[in-house]
Order: sequence, then structure tokens, then C-alpha cells
Amino acid sequence: MNIFGTKKKDELILVFNIGSSTVDGALFEAQSSGIPKIIFSAQEPIKTEEKVDFDNFLSLAMQSLQIVAGKIYQAGLGVPSQIFCVLSLPWYVFQTRIINFKKNTPFLFTLKLADELVKKEVKLFEEEYLLLHKNPDNRIRVIELKNIKTMLNGYETSEVLGKKIEELEMTVFIAMSEERMLKKIEDIVGKYFHFKQIKFSSFILSFFTAVRDLYPKQENFLLVDIGGEVTDISMIKKNTLRESISFPLGCNFLTREVASNLGCTVSEAGSFISLFKDKHAEESVTKKLTLILNKIREEWLKKFQDSLANLSNDISIPSTIYIAINKNLVDYFCETIKTEQFSQYTLTESKFEVIFLKTELLHRIAVFEENNVLEPFIIVIDSVYINRFLI
Repeated sequence: MNIFGTKKKDELILVFNIGSSTVDGALFEAQSSGIPKIIFSAQEPIKTEEKVDFDNFLSLAMQSLQIVAGKIYQAGLGVPSQIFCVLSLPWYVFQTRIINFKKNTPFLFTLKLADELVKKEVKLFEEEYLLLHKNPDNRIRVIELKNIKTMLNGYETSEVLGKKIEELEMTVFIAMSEERMLKKIEDIVGKYFHFKQIKFSSFILSFFTAVRDLYPKQENFLLVDIGGEVTDISMIKKNTLRESISFPLGCNFLTREVASNLGCTVSEAGSFISLFKDKHAEESVTKKLTLILNKIREEWLKKFQDSLANLSNDISIPSTIYIAINKNLVDYFCETIKTEQFSQYTLTESKFEVIFLKTELLHRIAVFEENNVLEPFIIVIDSVYINRFLI
């Protein structure tokens, strides 16, 4: 394994993103400039169920993947040379692990030594996961290894191999996913595109890369990814992914709570929320929804506050927040975070500044084929990351 990067070249790439509310897909031209050209994109929602059942949820996600793969195949825009699949939470688990290694006498830092140290960390991570889930059939596969930072003798450097040192510290990102799900993805995509290998990666690193490209002077910030089922918060300090934490309340939580309180289906609840947001709901419905949504806001906000407190670990929380979320609910959650008071006055230096990564911003780091639908901004973020680091 080589965790220190790969070479890029111009070619046609296919990428899928499997989230917890939608499945997205795109064909893009990878370019040596590092700026992808989006040729075609497609999106299919994952049906929201009344109750969360993981097996059923997985089945629905795979149905959406099949539809997206079929749309891209039927577009007939060319044969991709590589296929990637980016997973959002809750479809993978990850850790940022710090490896410390030192000797009393100088030693040579080699790729072989780095691989040995990383393999030990991967094994420990796997053992922790299997111990937590206690299911012998729950086989997992490493989908991503990324060297985030290397320090030799206490100094950060990008020139690491072949150096004689006495002390080494490596910060490594490791992501894993269940084998059964990865196999399902490979089987579905393989029906349309005859590839023996699909390369998997995580959305968190895609998100991090896009923000870093868009705002190169911003070294400290939070990434908040609000998916259908999970909200993930990641803290970046000095351009390094330091910690992450998540809680199981996403956009679908809002829909289910509205459905429960109004005594309607989740589909009807989604319609009521859309009407309310667009100020087209009847007055009686507006009054009820205002009370319900305020209650939901308090519950989500409490989880958000608790997560920030646990994330801080006695260090300050960055006040700049970049948020990835379905555009239909961006105003609701952005305002919710802005109105939060406890954490931003006790854990941060100033009030929260919330920035939504809408498609228009991504024109600075990607180019688009004329007449291409630009709505699935998530897939653009993934394309930027893949073009920069994985090809």
C-alpha cells in the first residue's frame, strides 16, 4: 500500500456517492490540472421509511443505486477507465489514528516501515470494530488509507522517505465498511459497467478537500454533514482532520417527527414541510408545524451541543462551519446552528459563521459540460477529491 499519493492523468471517470438520503452519480473528465470537468450527473432519492431498519435501509439504497447506474449507462457518453464509489455515513466507519515510533539510535524511514506501522493500526481498528459489533459474519474491508500528516523528529514535513531520524509521528486516516454492502455495490454497478474493481472512498475526505480548495487561507474550521439519518461533525485544526463525532439525527428525523405529530405518513410530512418552507401551507397547518419544528430544533440542537462539547477535549472549537446538506433544508439547519448559544460562547472565540457549499461555489474548483444538471453538488465535491488525489 502506498499512502503517500498517486499520479494523475486525463481520463473519463465514473463516480457514485451513496448517502443516507440520496444516491448520486456522475461521469467526469479527470484533468492533470486537478480540476474535473463534469459531463453528466444523476440523482435518485432513497425512500424514507417510518422506522429505521438497517437491512431494509440498505436494500432501498441499493435500489436507488441501480436506478442511477442505469441512467448513466443509458446516457451513452463513453466508457469510463475507472469507477469510484464514495460512501457517506452511516455506510462506513473511520478513525484518525496517530502512530508514534521512536528509537534511541537513528533509523531510516522507509516505505516498508510506514506500511508495517499502518498495518498494525489497521488491525487494531478492525479488532475494535469486531469487538464492538460481536458478529462473526460482519466482515469488514478497508476502503481508504490516507496519510494526513508526518512529523520527523518533531517537525512536520512532506519529504519523508529515506530520512535518518530518531522519532516519527504519523497521523493516518482509516476508513472501513462492511463487506456485504461493498459486494452488493460491486454486483449492481457490474451489471452496467463490466469492471472487476471499484475503488471505494469516504465522503469526509472529499468534503475536507473541497473546503480546503475553496478556502485555502482557512486553517481551522468545522465540517458538518447532515445526511438523511446521521449528522457528522469533523474538526479541522491547522489544515489537519483532528477529530470527528456523529449522532443519529439527520434530515429524516425531522420528517419522521412531523409525521408522528401530525398523524400522517412520512411522504405527506415531506409535502407539509415543503409547503411550510415555501409559505404555501394553510394557516392551521403553519401553526402546528411551527410548534413541531421548534421542538425538533431544540432536540437536534441539544445533540449538536453535546457533540461539540465532547469534540472539544479542552481545546477551542473553530467558529467557521461548512455545511453539506440537501438544499431544501439548508435554511432550517443553518438558522438552527446560528441560533445555538451555549457552545459558541463557551467553546469558541466568536459566533458561528455557517457556509453552505452550494453548487455555485463549486464553479471555482470544477468545470461543467454545457447543459449538464448541476444540482447534485455532493458528487461535484467527490469528483474534485478523486481528480486531485485518487487517480
